Amino acid sequence: MRHMWANWRMKYINSAGQETGCIFCSALAKTDDSSNLIALRGQRAFIILNKFPYTSGHVMVAPFAHEPGIEDLDPPTRAELMELSSLCMTALRHVYHPQAFNLGANIGEAAGAGVPGHVHLHIVPRWNGDTNFMSSIGEVRVLPEDLETTYRRIKTELIRMSDLQK
Repeated sequence: MRHMWANWRMKYINSAGQETGCIFCSALAKTDDSSNLIALRGQRAFIILNKFPYTSGHVMVAPFAHEPGIEDLDPPTRAELMELSSLCMTALRHVYHPQAFNLGANIGEAAGAGVPGHVHLHIVPRWNGDTNFMSSIGEVRVLPEDLETTYRRIKTELIRMSDLQK
């Protein structure tokens, strides 16, 4: 029998239900963006890597405002959520060359929201054939790089793109 170790999963399993407060508000309150995986702060919203990603490059875009639904946000914040999502997809195309994306939101606990009180969008890069036997049968995901490398690559590209827009 072969064994596959996913050491990071135990941290996720042990932390389930242990988080106090909102993970997005907590990350925003801290000044060290790299340790909180915040790749970019906008004026009303920010880009943060998913600490327990579905695949490399899985990011989230969340407003600064702690609101449960998109309809609760003011129009400029909703607009910035979409602009940052578009920026993310462009950066991820440059860094990872995906063929597609899943872009979505689970709004409310019944919809599967892991953070039901603070609306956020997930952006997951996808590649043809990335659903293989490991995910389908083994219920295991294999990530080709560590989270710190993913963070560095995405943040570097976001900074490069911001410099080009100036």
